[in-house]
Amino acid sequence: MEFCPRRSSQWALDKAKKLMDSASRNPFQKVVYDSHLINLQMYIELLFQYQSHLSELENRIVTMANELEDYKVVQSIPGIGEKIAATIISEIGEIDRFSHPKKLVAFAGVDPSVHSSGKFIATTNRITKRGSSRLRHALYLAVLCGIRSSRNKKLKEFYDKKKSEGKPSKVAIVACINKLLHWVYALLNREESFQDIA
Repeated sequence: MEFCPRRSSQWALDKAKKLMDSASRNPFQKVVYDSHLINLQMYIELLFQYQSHLSELENRIVTMANELEDYKVVQSIPGIGEKIAATIISEIGEIDRFSHPKKLVAFAGVDPSVHSSGKFIATTNRITKRGSSRLRHALYLAVLCGIRSSRNKKLKEFYDKKKSEGKPSKVAIVACINKLLHWVYALLNREESFQDIA
């Protein structure tokens, strides 16, 4: 399909049918009471208030993070912006807690889990997904930003190398997250910027 090449025509038709079914159950299409409209308006106003509060909190977090040297170090990695850097720093905490980069990888939950039973060993391993899901999500976004816009040439080259080895896209992205965590670990320990190791 033109708008979503990864999806089939049948998938698009099923989605369209679900949307039409939902629209047909619209409680406001037949009888509209003033009380319903008032309630709806209140919920919309509350939603905007929550969005405003969240935006203010995010700005405060970024302002506080700017005072930390670790924040500037992490943000020196291409593809990592203010909010992602703040999330990474807040989730990792003191880098001294991790004696090896593999422990940081395990903390993020992107280390492979090996399934075995007796003589059977699984041929495909999934990540453990233990540890910090917020850190995992921030790293995933950082990798996407780095490779899709080619902001991070070293990461893009690593991703392309994994793809050329026949790795699926998801596996290549997880490998990039691991690589990114190793960089973060090294930079924070050395208190250097990414340009120093590039």
